[in-house]
Amino acid sequence: METNVFDRKDLIKLTNTSEGFFDFWEKTKLFKPIGYSTGNKPLYSSEALQVVNQILKLKELGYDNDAIRRIIRKVGLPASGKGKKEEITDVYLTVGVLAEKTGVSPRTIKHWEEKGIIEPDMHSQGGFRLYQKHYIFLGKLIRDLQLFGYTLDEIKTISDYFRDFITIQKNMDSLPSETAAVKIAGMEKEILLLFNRINQLKEGIARWEDLLRKKKKELSALKNKNEKRKDHTNTKGKE
Repeated sequence: METNVFDRKDLIKLTNTSEGFFDFWEKTKLFKPIGYSTGNKPLYSSEALQVVNQILKLKELGYDNDAIRRIIRKVGLPASGKGKKEEITDVYLTVGVLAEKTGVSPRTIKHWEEKGIIEPDMHSQGGFRLYQKHYIFLGKLIRDLQLFGYTLDEIKTISDYFRDFITIQKNMDSLPSETAAVKIAGMEKEILLLFNRINQLKEGIARWEDLLRKKKKELSALKNKNEKRKDHTNTKGKE
């Protein structure tokens, strides 16, 4: 599910603050990044924006930094509306980095998005689409499936199962047990279909390897035969 996030520039612009402001309050651990984009740039949730606004309101009332720290720690942080804080995650990838690591063009990533095969995990206020690192592996699988002759509609079905698996694996309670059971059964069925397709491909590859080895030897023999014929013709022409 896509989540809206902010980078530093977004928050500075929205709150009319500065880099120094963020450096200071991050050291106090009143808020911290939920993850990082490529280039080690911090990313923040909407909760961080609420904390910044709370700090600024207290400053307007005349409280100094020490007093603000005490107040926030005593009263607590503003509620996010989600019941719990978002989990801190790893590095998030931009479209360009994901494309580079997957071995495709950014246009291909966009096309996969349009087809619903992949979707960003986060979307920054600055307009950047951000992806978790497992999309590198999924992107390579998509390329493999295209080589196997799968259509984009078939690939979307497999991609949906891939993402469902990650969701269920991370949090079993994210779906009702009946829904999870249906999705898991669908995954098992798709795995069997993939195994069958892979076995067919292996048989076809084995046939082609055998054929190519034989033809390579036959071509080598024809090449030698033709070279001998050319040498014979040249020798005959000199007589």
